[in-house]
Amino acid sequence: MNAYLLVASLVVTNGLVLLPVGAQNINGNGMDVAGTRPPAETPVVGQPWEQRTPYGKGQKPAFTGQTRVGAVVTKTPYKVDVIATTLKHPWSLAFMPDGRMLVTEKPGTLRIVTQSGLVSDTLKGLPENIAYSGDAGLLDIVIDPSFKNNKMLYFTFVEKRGKATGLAVASAKLADDEFHLEKMKVIYRVNDSTGGGYAHYGSRLLFDKERKLLVSTSERMFEKTRLKTQWLSSSLGKILRINTDGTPAAGNPTFAADSTHALPELWAVGFRNPQGLAFHPVFGDLWEDEHGTQGGDEVNIVRPGQNYGWPVIAYGVEYDWKPIEGDITQKAGLTQPTYYWDPTIAPSGCTFYTGTAMPEWKNNLFIGALAGQHLVRLIIKDNKVVGEERLLLDQHQRMRDVVMGPDGNLWVVSDAENGRLLRISAK
Repeated sequence: MNAYLLVASLVVTNGLVLLPVGAQNINGNGMDVAGTRPPAETPVVGQPWEQRTPYGKGQKPAFTGQTRVGAVVTKTPYKVDVIATTLKHPWSLAFMPDGRMLVTEKPGTLRIVTQSGLVSDTLKGLPENIAYSGDAGLLDIVIDPSFKNNKMLYFTFVEKRGKATGLAVASAKLADDEFHLEKMKVIYRVNDSTGGGYAHYGSRLLFDKERKLLVSTSERMFEKTRLKTQWLSSSLGKILRINTDGTPAAGNPTFAADSTHALPELWAVGFRNPQGLAFHPVFGDLWEDEHGTQGGDEVNIVRPGQNYGWPVIAYGVEYDWKPIEGDITQKAGLTQPTYYWDPTIAPSGCTFYTGTAMPEWKNNLFIGALAGQHLVRLIIKDNKVVGEERLLLDQHQRMRDVVMGPDGNLWVVSDAENGRLLRISAK
């Protein structure tokens, strides 16, 4: 018996058709995606920053402020410093207690970088079977809450599984010499290996206040697999919650649907390609962002046991411009996104600003945009987005990850062959 959250007759369309002239290959896996970088003109404050025509024709937001809120512009003077330019497709950064950063590079290398821009040699001891192509490679990294004492870290990577690939979560210890990793061990494997193409793995890691590890996974993009986001027996398209040894964490939700075959590590379901996770610094809510197709990029407040709908409900359209599944954007029992974009911006890593040097940014959500080549700033009030700003457009870079540093500044990495490490601070 398949463990479905929903029983529905879904018509699947072919999403792998060439786009019209003018579309650009911008998602790194060979798939053409329209939209790309938005105009760089300064917006009219109070009017939506996005003025292009949505791809989801006739689609209406479920509530006021769900998309295209009024533009805001930062008033406090700030500066952007380029700290390093030699990183090869950096994917994630994690601060160590002494202020240095562990930075993953998608081709399969890990480096230590100082705040002055000194980049170490590659650390030894990573898995030898990292698959690198398209979206695949060495992805996210976090340090253990007790890293100062145990030197443990956790990372995700795409591993070769014969002719197929799949997402894995691993643990390792940073050796005392800081030249290599010790005791590297895969602690969790997404239970679906798909051959052909190297698309969509999701893959953000985040520790909660109980020191349990949250893991985001994607639906692998392929239409034969994406319905598994609605299966309780599949770990595709989910937020998982596990212990540091990879076992299911205690206190995970029991889903309302038949859960005979439900995976005990499930926290929430129905996601497409989630690449950003962050806790609100005041209220503690888990915020998530994910890639849509042509439009339909989402920001969600993730509650345990809830279903976020992909691909049963979605904004935007397929890559061949046809409607997604039944062209449904709302359905009872499925949670609406808190915010969405159409056309796409391709959101990735996110963080909340908790510094003091930029008071107007306090508790704002910042998200790296790949296709959009900017850093999103969202002002949030009562769990709703009330303002949007697009920063770093002058960098002309695909922004992959943004982290709040212990120095009170924002740190950003861009996805490029000569990827940049940027620091944003008050003047």
